[in-house]
Amino acid sequence: MPTDTLNRPLTVISSMATRHVLTQLADAYERESGQPVSVVSVGGVEAARRVQEGDRFDIVVLASDALERLGRSGHIDLGSRRDVACSRVAVAVKLGEPHRDISSEPAVRDTILRARSIGYSTGPSGAHLLGLFRRWGILDTLAPRIVEAPPGVPVGSLVAEGKVEIGFQQLSELVHQPGITVIGMLPPAIQAATVFSAAICMTTSRRDAAKAFLERLSAPAADAVKIEHGMEPV
Repeated sequence: MPTDTLNRPLTVISSMATRHVLTQLADAYERESGQPVSVVSVGGVEAARRVQEGDRFDIVVLASDALERLGRSGHIDLGSRRDVACSRVAVAVKLGEPHRDISSEPAVRDTILRARSIGYSTGPSGAHLLGLFRRWGILDTLAPRIVEAPPGVPVGSLVAEGKVEIGFQQLSELVHQPGITVIGMLPPAIQAATVFSAAICMTTSRRDAAKAFLERLSAPAADAVKIEHGMEPV
């Protein structure tokens, strides 16, 4: 690689869901190639906004639908897109608290109706959860009890601090959170799988270096890291 590529970090912006995966893969890539990679993880809405407003990044990693919107608006090269991992929605309670019944759709609905407070995120899992509440006809009933985590704040932290009784978020965002117990995944009938993808930003001046890192993210050698952090290879 040219000297300037090795000396200057590639810059990656991502949503919080892929933070642990990207950080570990970036560290491994630097050890293998000598190319530093700097990962900035923020709320998905914030990440998309920063790319749209022209902040200079080499790569962006977001939920696929958000990435598609950035492509249609000309902010990323959709031809460079690589699917990175898939994440599903999990359920957590505070460490030491009794497990709730989430074995079926009716059980989840009943558990939610009994909860004093419910935490959800601004990301895809939160949108899915609110959609379920609307479909079940209980959104108005729950409105005083639902708490949206601020962008970039893990739902698990609200659970750990006792601010909500039960929390729903991508497993990858709950799996390493201290002070909580992940009691399981949403059952298949109401589960939501979100594919997170990466693409090269139009602001990059280092397309070849960015492409090489994208290939590393989507390579089979990265699968074990994705699984370790609660995601599924795609």
